[in-house]
Amino acid sequence: MEWLGLNVDEEPLYQSTRMDAHLAAAEQLLASGHAYKEDKGGTGQGECIIFKMPGTDMEFTDLVKGTLKKSAKDMADFVIVRSNGTPVFHLANVLDDIEQGITHVIRGDDHVENTFRHIAMYQALGAPVPQFAHLPMIVNAQGKPYSKRDGDAFVGDFQSKGFFGDALFNYLALLGWSPGDDREIMTRAEMIAAFDLSTVRSSPAQMDLRKLLWMNGEYIRAMKPEAFAALAEAEFPSIGKNPAVCELLQPRTKLPSEIAPAAAFFFTEEFEYDQKAVEKKLLKEGSFQTLEKIVGIFQGLETFDSETVNTALHNFVEQGGLKFGDVMPPLRIAVSGQQSGPDLAPVLAILGKEKSIARIRKTIERFS
Repeated sequence: MEWLGLNVDEEPLYQSTRMDAHLAAAEQLLASGHAYKEDKGGTGQGECIIFKMPGTDMEFTDLVKGTLKKSAKDMADFVIVRSNGTPVFHLANVLDDIEQGITHVIRGDDHVENTFRHIAMYQALGAPVPQFAHLPMIVNAQGKPYSKRDGDAFVGDFQSKGFFGDALFNYLALLGWSPGDDREIMTRAEMIAAFDLSTVRSSPAQMDLRKLLWMNGEYIRAMKPEAFAALAEAEFPSIGKNPAVCELLQPRTKLPSEIAPAAAFFFTEEFEYDQKAVEKKLLKEGSFQTLEKIVGIFQGLETFDSETVNTALHNFVEQGGLKFGDVMPPLRIAVSGQQSGPDLAPVLAILGKEKSIARIRKTIERFS
């Protein structure tokens, strides 16, 4: 919760510290006729205290779902104190909310059934009934409740994978709710100002990890360069030798774990080739002749910066009547071993003229 920036407004109240108050309230309910004792199930292990439902139809206005109703015949009495003398969730939950002066109970819609029970208990105790809002559950692509079987399901899982707390907070806030416009990247202050329970959707929200990954990338993109450089160096220490690599990778990075694989080829001549890319793009007819021509072009460049390289490559493609798809992929594979990555001209400029030419020649020699 601290990582997500969800800080408590007051000291937490632990149910375990209030057992005497819970049991005293159970006795009060017995005395008023709202509860009774029974050896539930006839086990002979002792009597439970059971809350007596009012026996009338009930309804309440949910701040998300609207008016919810339940008939008396569908609401059975339920245990509030076990036979071993310990109070159950229903009793403790209601009493602790009364103790803390809770005015709004906002929870998942898997608690709707409990709410009818809890309202009856508030009324039996003579306490004000809070307003209830039941939020839709988060589901997977099949419309079933999202769980660890679908991937990361615990907050700590996302933290350990390198997601930012602010990005996850932003993403979760927009599951089942929107500010009513096209905003997706929002500060907490903006979310607080725009949020209203009446605009929360009552239908389940689908967990989309691709969308979360995109949003995390937007938060990385917005980092100050020095902050990203520190993040990058923690993942791949060699990157500190060339800040230009950081500048190139920041807009493309969605998780810190992507930094090392994306940066490695800048700092070693022993990088691995993506074999699928080699077979699909490098071994095409004419690729090696194209690379040979590019070597000649690069040799003739007196300046080897990003702009000059980019212009030279575009001129080569246009004047030769070629397609960029036939030129850029083989060239990228030759100098990085990868099929995709940052804009190629800046990559070549960072590598430098001699290293770029050497890598192209090495690739031709290896695969032709």
